[in-house]
Amino acid sequence: MAKAKTAKAAYRCSECGWQTSKWVGRCGECQTWGTVTEAASATPARVVTAGPVSTPAKPIGQVDVQNAQTRPTGLDELDRVLGGGIVPGAVLLLAGEPGIGKSTLLLEVAALASTPPEAAVPRQAPATARRVLYVTGEESAEQVRLRADRVGAITDDLYLAAETELSAVLGHVDAVEPTLLVVDSIQTIGTSEVDGAPGGVTQIREVAANLIRIAKERGITVVLVGHVTKEGAIAGPRLLEHLVDVVLYFEGDRHSRLRMIRAVKNRYGPTDELGCFDLSEVGIVGLPDPSGLFLTRREEPVPGTCVTVTLEGRRPLVAEVQALVAKSHLPSPRRATSGLDTSRVAMVLAVLAQRCKISMHEQDVYVSTVGGVRLAETSVDLALGLAVAGSTVEQALSGSLIALGEVGLAGEVRVVPGVQRRLAEAARLGFKHAVVPRGSLELADGSPLKRADPQLTSYEGMKVMEVDSLQQALQVAFTAP
Repeated sequence: MAKAKTAKAAYRCSECGWQTSKWVGRCGECQTWGTVTEAASATPARVVTAGPVSTPAKPIGQVDVQNAQTRPTGLDELDRVLGGGIVPGAVLLLAGEPGIGKSTLLLEVAALASTPPEAAVPRQAPATARRVLYVTGEESAEQVRLRADRVGAITDDLYLAAETELSAVLGHVDAVEPTLLVVDSIQTIGTSEVDGAPGGVTQIREVAANLIRIAKERGITVVLVGHVTKEGAIAGPRLLEHLVDVVLYFEGDRHSRLRMIRAVKNRYGPTDELGCFDLSEVGIVGLPDPSGLFLTRREEPVPGTCVTVTLEGRRPLVAEVQALVAKSHLPSPRRATSGLDTSRVAMVLAVLAQRCKISMHEQDVYVSTVGGVRLAETSVDLALGLAVAGSTVEQALSGSLIALGEVGLAGEVRVVPGVQRRLAEAARLGFKHAVVPRGSLELADGSPLKRADPQLTSYEGMKVMEVDSLQQALQVAFTAP
């Protein structure tokens, strides 16, 4: 007799839902380890019949967009990243490392949202038009009150609740009827309706789905605080980032006062903007012009320093790269970096040794940035090469010079995007000379830009020196006045 076939066990990834017939340690779709578990046996597909609709469909031109207008938060730098402000019914996810200042930032936003300017609030607006509910699951209400006293975030329309149960949070929403809801954090909120501990995949998915439903039904702006893993990704299921409307990352060195916020997903605005903040004991304030934080003011130039201009989104930031090359007493010389990509530093050092004949195989090399800023753009390569070379030969660059460009393995210097915007920012801060890749001062069609003086190759009041290679850049930069 033929042997009856047995149904194979199905396995499913708890992160993305990928299915496989046998267990594997790593998901084949999202590449996450340890998330593939045995799923229930497959059930036949059910036939869903048509039912009542919540609102009738209408031509897209007749859809009212007034409810989707942004409202300023009161923090200009945050509004810059969000595309103008918060939107009623939107769900935002703010992630960052522990102690970076997420709670301080959101407490400041909650206080500003609950006390808008009188001119911005119509007289016929109801009393609940500016109520804000702040739900904390990690701290007690007394701890949050102490922080609010320190940063000056005490207002009559800012309500505070310490809860870890989803049903209690929804009860507070019914009682307060806020226009802005802050949940700090979503990993601490759980519900008894599903199995698992708070912070688990099932719990986070259920809590997020209910909060998103409340936000869309009542037009409440919801801000969720999320934890990050040691790799820097948002903890919890990847589905959470797909469900929310905006995903923000709050970054910065905890030993520095500078904080930066960037959007990696934004359904209502751009994702190439950067907001800068100054975090202190009295709260957090925006920095509309943060370039001065990344420079060292000195009377005389010092060997091993070079200034560059990086683009964070669409914002140009002037930053300083410092290098120190010293005689090594170790069999393997040290290579230490801070604020720069280690692999890019190693590549530039190899190009200097092979193409420019500046050998450092017996030298310790220390490279860092000023102000705790992290420079991950390839346009920093040229400034890095000039700084290392200057420290090696003990020769300082001009204090009014900037350098920007990508260095290739053949020693060539490549054009980087946004050169005109970078030069305009450097000229605004008083720099007079610039070393850029050849072809940077050309339009997209290849025609040259209109320059103030074609003989001197000047642009924005700066003398621009175009180079083809790193070796040529070294000759030009160290002879500049």
